[in-house]
Amino acid sequence: MLRIALVAVSLGLMAVPGCALAGAAVSSAGGAVAVDGARIAHADRHPGDWLTYGRTYSEQRFSPLAQINDRDVGRLGLAWHYDIGGDRRVQESTPLVVGGVMYLTTAWSRVVALNAATGKRLWAFDPHVPRAADAHGCCDVANRGVAIWRGRVYLGTYDGRLIALSATTGKPLWSVRTADYAQGYTITGAPIVVKGRVIIGNGGGEFGTRGYVTAYDARTGREDWRFYTVPGKPGVPDRAASDAVLNRIARPTWHGHYWRFGGGGNVWDSMAYDAKLDLLYIGTGNGAPWNGTVRSPGANLFITSIIALRPENGEYVWHFQEVPGDVWDYDADQQMILADLRLHGRVRRVLLQAPKDGIFYVLDRATGRFLSGAPYTPINWARGLTARGEPIEVHKAFYDRTGKPALAMPGAAGGHNWQPMSYDPQTGLVYLPVSAMAFTYSGARRVALRRLGWNTGDNFIALPQNPRVVAQIRKALSGYLLAWNPVTQRPAWRVALGTPWNGGVLATAGGLVFQGDAMGRFVAYRAADGKRLWSVQTHTGIVAPPITYQVAGQQYVAVQIGWGGAFGLAAGQLALDSQVNEGNVPRMLVFRLGGTEAMPSPPPGTHPRLNPPPSTASAATIALGESRYQSYCSVCHGDSAVSGGVLPDLRYAPALADPALWQRIVQGGLLAPGGMVSFAGQLSRRQIEAVRAYVIARAHQTEGERAARPY
Repeated sequence: MLRIALVAVSLGLMAVPGCALAGAAVSSAGGAVAVDGARIAHADRHPGDWLTYGRTYSEQRFSPLAQINDRDVGRLGLAWHYDIGGDRRVQESTPLVVGGVMYLTTAWSRVVALNAATGKRLWAFDPHVPRAADAHGCCDVANRGVAIWRGRVYLGTYDGRLIALSATTGKPLWSVRTADYAQGYTITGAPIVVKGRVIIGNGGGEFGTRGYVTAYDARTGREDWRFYTVPGKPGVPDRAASDAVLNRIARPTWHGHYWRFGGGGNVWDSMAYDAKLDLLYIGTGNGAPWNGTVRSPGANLFITSIIALRPENGEYVWHFQEVPGDVWDYDADQQMILADLRLHGRVRRVLLQAPKDGIFYVLDRATGRFLSGAPYTPINWARGLTARGEPIEVHKAFYDRTGKPALAMPGAAGGHNWQPMSYDPQTGLVYLPVSAMAFTYSGARRVALRRLGWNTGDNFIALPQNPRVVAQIRKALSGYLLAWNPVTQRPAWRVALGTPWNGGVLATAGGLVFQGDAMGRFVAYRAADGKRLWSVQTHTGIVAPPITYQVAGQQYVAVQIGWGGAFGLAAGQLALDSQVNEGNVPRMLVFRLGGTEAMPSPPPGTHPRLNPPPSTASAATIALGESRYQSYCSVCHGDSAVSGGVLPDLRYAPALADPALWQRIVQGGLLAPGGMVSFAGQLSRRQIEAVRAYVIARAHQTEGERAARPY
């Protein structure tokens, strides 16, 4: 998570009808009616379907299908593809497949139902998320998937709604406002349905929000219960399931006027459920703001924690906090896998997590007791864990209001972010997408809550402009697919991918591990040793996780392609060598043995030319522009005015040559219908002009860098 927001989304977006039938549903679409708790809990009895976000409540992302295996995977070919259309933003969905129908989400929280054997569109639903919501949220307008329950499809939208759709027609059945994007809340994660309740969290830890998770009656949309993850203002009761535990356990760990900044602890990613223990597991995000000296001293429960709740009423059962008083944005929202492992001579029911902090945790999922933990990637913020799993922190990794910088590893993007891992019970290994990236933190001296822009309490520092330094930083970035043994807490093998921010992982009973990467490659590895057995170039960076399913006796492997997300938007200079962006065409690609469809070619490349006006501003004006750009613009348009390839690169913007047009866009909201909202309440006209001066200076600097290259 890096910087925020001038959001310039192109006008004239392709609209998907609110409920457009593109053909009659296949006869087996009624399979969605049969999906309930028992069917999900016993998903292996229906191995051809992918019933919930992680395939099962345990979130293992392991499929028993083995028709495609390590002996015949070389015959894999494209069966069909579906062009998603619309603006070319990140695609992060885990599609669900039930009864021969695929339910897929796309950017801007759209849903499409496809014939899973042919790719024919059955229906599409567009919730018409306001484009203004883009500027109020973190890390791209992604959606990671839907939930299905008794013939209904449940969708969380980026602007904070939970919607129930008919699985057969796509028509909306009910809709509730569960979070308000105008207050900084967004939804990108998939819901989970447990015991007739649709459970959904939200994001917004960078926008001064207070985290919570809510359960709704799946039939009516009526709210059953809500659990807040951090305390609110003292003396103001929530009348929520969390009241007692927040007062008894959490509130004593907060001090000062913490509630003014929201507190954070958002539940923005996946959840898991143990039907035998009847426990729902949620992970919580960073504190708001990041900077603990601004937010509050103390452990600040329940930020960066795993919490076990009763799904019927939200009753608290246990918690485990991974990073007390977190100041590095080390969310614990990352996927939790439930597995049974033999530890110290007996089988234990465990919860596995590899969160952003770089440590792989094994917990007893009945009690929350810490069993073991070890770094899965280089870390420098802690030198180990105590016997109770508490980090032994390294204080040179801390920062405060003084502005003294601190370099922490992993950085704010994490050693492992939302991209799912998988667990193979046959090999006993967890397959984990790892990113190795550091981040420099520097506390802001003055902090005020912004209505637009991130509220981190961190004074974001631009990357150095020296090309040699930038090259060294790029060289230090890496990413790899890691096979991790959760019993020994040691790696079994790893495959270097060269770049960070790669796709999620699927493991199958065919002895295979599938993963897409930032360079556009979709690859099958042998699960036992990581040997590459098959690959295809898709021409677009991949961050979404693959799935596999079966229709009429034929096994398929599917992956959604489309680059973006936190790193894709904000990394700027660092992202240029870390992706394939040949038009960034979002698609669903589906493969089978003997598939003969040709891989779609990338669109003709465009090669815009820099043509900036003269750089005449003073050094002081350019420095002011850099400060405001880094604070408000870089999370969407890229660090140091270098686009990551998703949203427009402002160095090429025609408006650079027209100060009046620049003001009409940034202050007047000329492009607001496309998502570039007005920043008049955040930036003065002088500051907006300073941003223009900075971008012009960066464009000229880029020209100089290119002229100095020996090729």
